[in-house]
Formats: sequence, C-alpha cells, structure tokens
Amino acid sequence: MRMAALDPRDHRRDPDGETAGFADLAGSPSRADRDRIAVSPFFARLGGVTQVVSAGGSGLLHNRLTHSIKVAQVARAIAERINASADADLAQKLGGLDPDVVEAASLAHDLGHPPFGHLGERTLDRIARNRFGLADGFEGNAQTFRIITTTDVRGPSAAGLDLTAAVRAAVLKYPWARLHVPVPHPSTMEVPPRGAAEPDDAPGTGSSKFSAYVTELDDFAQARAPFAARVEYWQQTVEASVMDTADDIAYAIHDLQDFHRIGVLQHATVAAELGEWAEHRSELSRLDDATVSERSRRPGFSLERLRRRLQLKDSWIVDDDAFGEAVARVREALVEGLLGSAFDGSLEAEQATAAFSARWTSRLVEGVSLIASPPPRSGHVTLNTAQWHEVQVLKFVHRRFVLLRPDLALHQRGQAALVSTLVDALEAWLGDRDEVFRLPRRLHDLVELAHGEYRELARTAPELLVGATGDRVEGADAVRGLARGRAVVDFVASLTDKQAVTLLDALSGRASQPWSDSFVL
Repeated sequence: MRMAALDPRDHRRDPDGETAGFADLAGSPSRADRDRIAVSPFFARLGGVTQVVSAGGSGLLHNRLTHSIKVAQVARAIAERINASADADLAQKLGGLDPDVVEAASLAHDLGHPPFGHLGERTLDRIARNRFGLADGFEGNAQTFRIITTTDVRGPSAAGLDLTAAVRAAVLKYPWARLHVPVPHPSTMEVPPRGAAEPDDAPGTGSSKFSAYVTELDDFAQARAPFAARVEYWQQTVEASVMDTADDIAYAIHDLQDFHRIGVLQHATVAAELGEWAEHRSELSRLDDATVSERSRRPGFSLERLRRRLQLKDSWIVDDDAFGEAVARVREALVEGLLGSAFDGSLEAEQATAAFSARWTSRLVEGVSLIASPPPRSGHVTLNTAQWHEVQVLKFVHRRFVLLRPDLALHQRGQAALVSTLVDALEAWLGDRDEVFRLPRRLHDLVELAHGEYRELARTAPELLVGATGDRVEGADAVRGLARGRAVVDFVASLTDKQAVTLLDALSGRASQPWSDSFVL
C-alpha cells in the first residue's frame, strides 16, 4: 500500500482518489471524517442494536446509537478541557488532541457491534473460530475498523470511509491484532495492556480484545505510522485514550439510568450490597478468597470480590481508602438519591434522573488527567484516583444487578441461539449450488471482497493465514472457505436486532411477507 506524507490529520488512505457519493461539507479533514461517519448506514443501524437489552420501541432505553452520541459529547468535553489546561503542550508532544478527531472516533467506536450487543459478539466469535476456522474470530472493535476501512462504501475506491490516519488511529482502542501483530505482541509483556492478555478460559486463542483483523493490517500500520515516535507501539494514541475514557464514563452512568427507569435496578438489593460491605469491610477483608467466593450471593461479598480483583489487576492505582470513599459516594448518590424513589414518569422523576447524569458526568470529566508515561494497563488519558474507583463501583452495580440477572440470561440464551441458527441458514444457502445465484447481493459482494483479501494474504503473507488451531491454511478451497466464513460473519454483524429476527423468520418460512429490506438484500 502506498504511504503518503505522515500528517495524521490530513492523511487519507487514497488522497489522490476521486470522492465518491457527495462532496464533503466541512472545511477540515477531521470534521469531514465526522460527517462521513454520521451519514454512514452502519451508523444509522446502531439505532436498532441493543446496548444491554432491547428497547422494545419504548424510546426509553439507550441503544448503540444514543450511546455513541453521548460518548462523543463526553469525549469532546474531555478534549477541550485538556487543551485548555497546562497539559495542552504534553498532548501535542504525544501526537495531538483534536476535538473533531475524538468526536469522530467516538461516533465510530461501536459501528462493529453485531445484533444483540456483547451477547452477539461472543456468539459470532465462537462461530467464526470454531466453525469457520478464522483464527482472529470476531471482535466488535476489529469489526469497527474493518467497516471504516473496508466494508463501508464512502471512500473513493468504494472501500471504507477513507478517513484520516488520526481518526483511524483514534478508533484503535486495542492497537494490536489477536495474534502475531505487532511484534513483540503485547500479550507477551510482563504486565500486558488492558485487553491484550489471553482469556483465562481460552488459552492459545490470542488477545481477548483487539482492534484489527489480519485483513486490515495494512490500514492498521498506515494509521499508526504517524504516531510511532510519539507513543509506544502498544499504547493508544491520546485521541483514542480520550474516546476510551469517555466510553467508560458514559457506560458507567447511562445504563444505570435506563434500568432505574424500567424498575430493574432496585433500591433494596443495591442498598444491601453497598451497605453490608461498608459496615463489615474489616471483617470481609480478613476472609480467605475461597470463603468470599463461596458466599458471593450474600450482600457485601460480591463487592469484596471486586476490591480484591482490582488489587490483583490494577495495583498501579488501587487504594483501599479510595475504594471505600467511592462506595460511600455511590451509596449516597445512587442508593439514597436516584433509587430512593421509584421512577414513575413524573417531571420530578425525570429531573432527578437528569440531575444524576449531569452531576456524575461533570464530576468524572473533571477527574480526567493526562500523564506522560502511563503504566501498561492505562492510557495517557486517565481518571484521577477518586473518580477511577467511583467508575469501578458504578460499573459493578450495573454488572451485579443487571447483567447477572437470570431473566436477562434467559433472554440472551435465546438470542444466541437465533444468531447461530441464522449463520447456519446463510452458510447452507452459500453451499446450495441450485440457489447460490440468488444470494442477497450484499452477501455475494462480501464473499467476493473477502475472497480477494484472503487470496492476497495467501500470496503475500502466508504466515498470517492460519486457522483457529494455529495450522497454516493452504490451498484454494481452504482460502475460499475462510472467505465465506468471514463474509457470513460480516453480513450477520451488519444487521440490526430486528433485521436478524425477521431475516431468520424469512429463511425458516415463518414470514408471511416477502423480505424487502434493501440494505440487507
């Protein structure tokens, strides 16, 4: 791939190509990038993709679109705050901090989320690795990078959005591939960056989080090249770090609002957990790990497990006193404040919910700082000690009292089965010689695109073309098999929740009307 001058803010993949679609309305490249993302059909589809649970048309719950917009708001506020502070010079030395870049990256950061959110992500990863033999499986962050560089059609060669290097680099929350790249791979570090380590339950599969498939390594290298002398090869750019921090802040606050609204987050259970830990923290700290784990369903014990897990993984910032103060602050604001009264749709309830969000967003944004030499598990942009602990406690409440609910698990098991069955049906269609010519045009195009990519890898970098077991993939049929698998995964990942359900209904003969969704067909 031809490399242009290394100015990340005015460096597109194909700077001499003709502009496709409509003319950019913005004067600066970064604002043009933001506009390209905002008009992408992949961005529009996020309105129909689950954040945690389906909104069911109520308009009350966040989806991936509203979440992305709020992340962009928070990220821009962080960038502007840093640029107006004494840290502005440091930000420039580290590669620059453009509010338009962080806003664009924030809008783009969830483009790769498949139907049904993280549940769909885990299901597609398992299918991609175990059924299709794709060593890099599926990962929402890597799928985002694939969309903006390959499968969207805004660029001059109808491949990707042709974004500047700065925005592409800012989307790379985990700047490595699952395996092999870069060398040495961050997973081999004594203290791996957050997300780089292998999952405990899947040794040998590579990093649990990563931001590029082997098919996008040229774009990955080009996006990172302008920052090579500014940040370590395994570190986020400053702009990616802002986006990542903003994502954490939005996630910690807004999902709690949602589940208070619909009555899932209950005062009594949250109050018992936080209150019991605060009252008995000394006794809990003296128990052995096995006892704490065995009693994790009792109030206070799950929070104690969190404290110990943070000590183990994030000793660079964890402080027991700060943890205790964070529990007290969250208890006062969330338990005695927001959850103190049931949400009844009244103006008073709406005002309380809005005030909770505004206060916490302001507090967390004010707690952001820029550091020159962060530890491996932190970016250059991080929260101060007090706010960092508060985010951990807020996220704990969300996980403990929402994500681990049996009724949500029941719902998600059904969604996982739906995704798996849909992949089965599409794979069978691809293998049906009598019907393959009537494939949805988009799926046909994705097969051809992936086939070209994997043939090129087999020719130029065969060492990267390995199956899920680590064996070299050789032969035209094996390469085409990888391409078909990647294409099916790309296709399913591009659907909304509703499209996935109705497409499976159509394929299984349950639909009463012909399928007519032009984006899918």
